[in-house]
Amino acid sequence: MPCLIDSHLHTSFSGDSDTPMEETILAAISKGLTDICFTEHLDLDYPASADCPADTFLLDIEAYHQQFVQLQEKYAGSIRLRFGLELGLQPHLTAQHRELLKEWPFDFVIGSTHVVHGQDPYYPAFYQGRREADCYREYFDCVLENINAFDRYDSFGHLDYVVRYGPTKDQYYTFEQYQDILDEILKKLALTGKALECNTGAIRCGLRELNPSLLILKRFRQLGGEFVTIGSDAHTPDRMADGFDRACEVLKQAGFSYYTIYEKRHPKFVKL
Repeated sequence: MPCLIDSHLHTSFSGDSDTPMEETILAAISKGLTDICFTEHLDLDYPASADCPADTFLLDIEAYHQQFVQLQEKYAGSIRLRFGLELGLQPHLTAQHRELLKEWPFDFVIGSTHVVHGQDPYYPAFYQGRREADCYREYFDCVLENINAFDRYDSFGHLDYVVRYGPTKDQYYTFEQYQDILDEILKKLALTGKALECNTGAIRCGLRELNPSLLILKRFRQLGGEFVTIGSDAHTPDRMADGFDRACEVLKQAGFSYYTIYEKRHPKFVKL
C-alpha cells in the first residue's frame, strides 16, 4: 500500500462513532500504518432532528485531548499519532471557530461543510420535492460561502460530500455541470494555500469515484493547488486506510507527486 498515513479518522469522541480510540490505534498498527491523525467531529449549531439531536456533534475537547496524550505516550514506539479536528463550517460561527482554534494544540484541522442553510444533506429531507442538481448546486454554493467566511482550517474535506447521499448519488453527477462554482471554490483554496482532501469514504457509500472526483482534483492542480491530504473518513477500524492504493493512483493521475500531512498545523510532503 503506497500510503501508510491516514489523516481522517473518527472514534467514540465523535457523535457518529462507537470505536474506542485505543482500538483504532491497535488496528492501525496491525495494518502497518506509520501515522494516523484523529479528526473528531465538531459541528456547532447542528440542526436538531428526530434522528439526530442538536448536541450529537459537539465535542468534549478536554477529554479528547487528555486521552490522546495518554495514548500518544503509550504507543510512542509503535506509531505516530496526531491530534486533529474536523470542523463543520458555517459562516455565522467564524468568530467562535477562531477562538476555539487558539485554545488547543491541534496538528491538523479539516474544514467541512455538513450543514447547508440549516439542513444536513445526509438526510433525505434535504432532497425532497427538489431537483437533485439544484440540491448539489446549493451545496457547492454553501461551500464557497463557508471558505470565503473562514480560512483557519488546513484542508477542505470531502468537497463533493453531497453526492454520497443524493437520491441517485453520482449516477448523473459530472464535474462539467458545476464547473463554474467548483472553479471558484478551487481557486480560493489554491490561492489561500489550503489543501484539498482526497477522501476514500466514497467507497463505503457506493460511489464510482472518490470524494472529490478525479476531474476536480485535476482541476485543483491546474489552478495552482499544491497540497492534498488523504483520509479514509473511517468511523470503524475495518475502514481505516480503505482504498488508499486507489487514492494514490488517482492523485498521480491528477498531476500530484506528493501528498501532505500536517504537524502542529505545518504541512509536510510525502512522496506518492
